[in-house]
Amino acid sequence: MKSTFDLSGARWTKSTYSSGTGGQCVEWAQNLAAATGVVPVRDSKAPQGPVLAFTTNGWSGFVSAVMSGDLHAH
Repeated sequence: MKSTFDLSGARWTKSTYSSGTGGQCVEWAQNLAAATGVVPVRDSKAPQGPVLAFTTNGWSGFVSAVMSGDLHAH
């Protein structure tokens, strides 16, 4: 898998699970998934910061785990 991607065409969407108080804000660029097979994810408070890249299957699994409550903070 490539370690760099062109994110210039990314259309970032804030997660509906992000808090409205300025914390825990996650954005993802679904529009790049079809073309690249990768879902870029970033912290909306630091848009110039690092981006995590999930495979589409990995992202789907992560979202499913979050929605079902299978992930717990320790």
